[in-house]
Amino acid sequence: MQDLSSLFLIAITTGLVTASEPARPRGVGPEFAKFYKSAAKFQCISNPSVELELTQLNDDYCDCPDGSDEPGTSACAYLTPASTFSTPEDSNYNTTQALPGFYCKNKGHQPGYVSFTNVNDGVCDYEACCDGSDEWEGVGDVKCDNKCKEIGKEWRKKDEQRKKAMGSAQKRRKELILEAVKLKKELEEKVSISKVQLEAAEIRIRDSERELHEVEKREKGKVVKGPGPGGRVNVLAALARGRVEELRINLVDVRRQRNDAHAKISQLESILSTFKTEYNPNFNDEGVKRAVKGWEDYAAGQPPSQQEELAAQDRDLDEITKEDGEDHGISWAEWENNDEDDDVSVLFRFEEYLPMPIRDWIDQKLRDLRVVLIENGILADKRSSGESRAVSDARTALETARTDRDNFDRDLTSQKEELATEYGDDDIFRALKGKCIERDSGEYVYELCWLGSTTQRDKKTNSGTGMGTFVRFEKVMVDEELPADGKGLGSGLRTALVYENGHHCWNGPMRSTLVILGCAETDEVWKVVEAEKCVYRMEVGTPVMCVDDREGRRAQHGKYEL
Repeated sequence: MQDLSSLFLIAITTGLVTASEPARPRGVGPEFAKFYKSAAKFQCISNPSVELELTQLNDDYCDCPDGSDEPGTSACAYLTPASTFSTPEDSNYNTTQALPGFYCKNKGHQPGYVSFTNVNDGVCDYEACCDGSDEWEGVGDVKCDNKCKEIGKEWRKKDEQRKKAMGSAQKRRKELILEAVKLKKELEEKVSISKVQLEAAEIRIRDSERELHEVEKREKGKVVKGPGPGGRVNVLAALARGRVEELRINLVDVRRQRNDAHAKISQLESILSTFKTEYNPNFNDEGVKRAVKGWEDYAAGQPPSQQEELAAQDRDLDEITKEDGEDHGISWAEWENNDEDDDVSVLFRFEEYLPMPIRDWIDQKLRDLRVVLIENGILADKRSSGESRAVSDARTALETARTDRDNFDRDLTSQKEELATEYGDDDIFRALKGKCIERDSGEYVYELCWLGSTTQRDKKTNSGTGMGTFVRFEKVMVDEELPADGKGLGSGLRTALVYENGHHCWNGPMRSTLVILGCAETDEVWKVVEAEKCVYRMEVGTPVMCVDDREGRRAQHGKYEL
């Protein structure tokens, strides 16, 4: 019973407090209610020096310079600095509208404001004022029913879809940021590897240059010396024997190939001869007739049998291809064992009487002296007509090392440039670079490749016209009404991609495209317009632009890590 009494007292007290506070005038929003609480006078919001009677509120006559005395009518809708008022003369009045518009409570939906020009204009403005309160006077017998229940229900449904799409878009954006971080880290690793490879290539070049110099010096100092005792005749005999044996072996191989070719030709001639004899001339096949005619022409052009000449050639070849020895050909042993002394052989034998250290020292000094004489033109370089295999290999190794160095240097330069390239906030466009999206716009298909190019493709001819290549990022200010589906730019500062230097426009400039970005669940081209001749404007939605404040703060503090 005591609890019921307490509740009753609270209800009475609340009612008294509520009753003591004056109700807000029509059209006043809760954030401006404090200016209308006085029970004595009303002071204009932006010009408090101007005081009015309460009866002057919403009397359909504009008394305040800022229009705050007419929150529920359209009397001050066309307020300008040139307007006159029934107030003391003062040139310092603030004539800017103090209120954003006529306040609609819209119970069951979102409250909002409608422009003063729409108040009692005979039109139901349900988009901003779903409860119809803006047409309270019923001008022209217009009655705007309260549709906030159904409008609010539909709005909440769409709002839920928008929130879901926004959640998906923000998730996708985070994935793109992580992908961009990964790509940048991989690129940094490639730069490190290329630096190491470049340094290693420089070392190989220095080593190869030193090796080539040493090999050339060593080759110039070489003196021809046979493997066994004897002078120059013995050396030349050994070299000639090796060369003659090489030619003999090659001749045997060529003879074998010739015999194989003759056997195959004989077999083919036998087949064609049989074909000519056995074929049916009454069978009307032009291909067969041409083949027979061709064989007849070939056979008619062959000389008489040359079997005897071939047999004679084979006998000669049998003799030529026999190995040299005491009974046939050259007796190489007589020449290789020639003990004739000459200056070189005497020199070789002279070294044999010396201790090994002294012998090596003399040999090296002779080689060095030979190199000096060749380099100064005193002694002819008998190898000037061609370099040895060792020198050729050393030179090839040096050229390979230089080619590798140039490739590594080119890769490193390209990787550094890529690393320094701007890819927008959070480096996020690095993850989109090279990917393309399209929009079918009737006669044409428009293609946007992120940080690449924009293209207009004719659907009939499938020919493409370049609308520009990416050159830079920009920030542009837009002021557009956002569609109900959310696929639009809205109002505020937006990121834009500038594409320039497209195909030349006939009797006009080079084509260019300004790509303005908005928030969307997926990458999609919303609209393409030709703002002026060959200057295009493309509105594009992408998860890249769907940033919430918390994510933005994390990104600024480097929280995106793999």
